[in-house]
Amino acid sequence: MSIRLTPLTDPDFRPFSRRLAWLAAAPAGHPVGSAFLRLHSRDSIAHLADLEITVHPAERRHGVGTQLLYAAIAAARDHNVQVVVAEVDAGEPSYGFLARHGFTVGLTLIHSRLDMKTTVAAVPPPPGYRLITWTGVVPDELLHTFTAARTAMDDAPTGAITYGTDPWDADRTRHAAQLIHQRGEHLMTVAAVEHASGRIVAFTELVVPADGRSDAQNYGTAVLPPHRGRGLAHSMKAEQIRWAQAFFPDLPGLLTDTVDTNTPMRRVNAALGYEPTHTVLRCMLNLSPIQSAAPTRAQ
Repeated sequence: MSIRLTPLTDPDFRPFSRRLAWLAAAPAGHPVGSAFLRLHSRDSIAHLADLEITVHPAERRHGVGTQLLYAAIAAARDHNVQVVVAEVDAGEPSYGFLARHGFTVGLTLIHSRLDMKTTVAAVPPPPGYRLITWTGVVPDELLHTFTAARTAMDDAPTGAITYGTDPWDADRTRHAAQLIHQRGEHLMTVAAVEHASGRIVAFTELVVPADGRSDAQNYGTAVLPPHRGRGLAHSMKAEQIRWAQAFFPDLPGLLTDTVDTNTPMRRVNAALGYEPTHTVLRCMLNLSPIQSAAPTRAQ
């Protein structure tokens, strides 16, 4: 099939990333597929680009996906990208398409959901700690200690994908919360404070949709290394669930995703009632070797 690719201007521009876009059209002019390549401006992840390819089911296996893929790879090289990352559900045909073009599995994510009808008992924090909560932007008096606690994410498992250190400062902490507010969503944070130092040493974040009537998304849970293994994550997440149930009675569920090798967090989620829903493979293509431009079997 003779396919025409048209580069598009993508309006989805974000403060630290932007997307390149392509539309694939059949000879008759009707759209048959699209591709998006997200480029990152932060130094820590500028070597990565996120790829999405969609082909109409009726047009698959005719070379459309392959042409979109090679257009995106060429653009990635032009922007000095070293690794292209694409997510697919485990078992989907799209994984075979990526594998045929040299992608390998870099990270496996287990997605889970908690039904908000689940009764969750309070879990007191361990001795020497207390829990605090806030909505939206962190209060000024907690800003710096909360920002420092974000370094707990630095050693989060990333499989074979190298993300590098992603530094946070006070401005970025505020800005991230403000963006959620601008979207009309609700950011709920539970944090653990160490009595001895008065500092935040762990936190968990939840983003609730504007209407409070569709599933909320966990944005991250982290505990600083010296304070791990004491039950802080379990205590914080139990408080998070109970708080969300009280403030958003029509909220149907909470969503989370956890790296398959993160056994401690998966155990915490299971203990709280989260049930696995599906598995996502984060596939990667290393662009260091020159990839052949000859199309192969298409999506």
